[in-house]
Amino acid sequence: MKISLVSVPVQSPVEAHEIYTTKLGFISREFDANAGLAIIASPGDQDGTAILLEPCHGTFAEDYQKSAFKANLPIMVFAVTNVESELDRLQAAGVKLRPELDNPDCGLENMFEDGCGNILMLEQVPSQ
Repeated sequence: MKISLVSVPVQSPVEAHEIYTTKLGFISREFDANAGLAIIASPGDQDGTAILLEPCHGTFAEDYQKSAFKANLPIMVFAVTNVESELDRLQAAGVKLRPELDNPDCGLENMFEDGCGNILMLEQVPSQ
């Protein structure tokens, strides 16, 4: 079994699509502004796992999103080969970074805000 699609709760899929594709660097897999449908993917794995930017306003997912944010918990973790250079790129794009890098036993990581009500995490993994 392989993961095909995951969802991230957002207030507005249209606004989130803009942020995720222009600032975070994802590619649009499917987008229909009128229907509020926004599906993105990693540019390095366009046919891999996709992310549905799912509207959460007025649903139980909105409570989950707000609770995770308040608890400082990331909604999703993204793997990169160099956290520091990715953070530099994100900061240059206007993304709000969380204070400092952490270097736990499992590797270098850092959190940032997506501008859509979520905290996301970067995890450094070796290049393959």
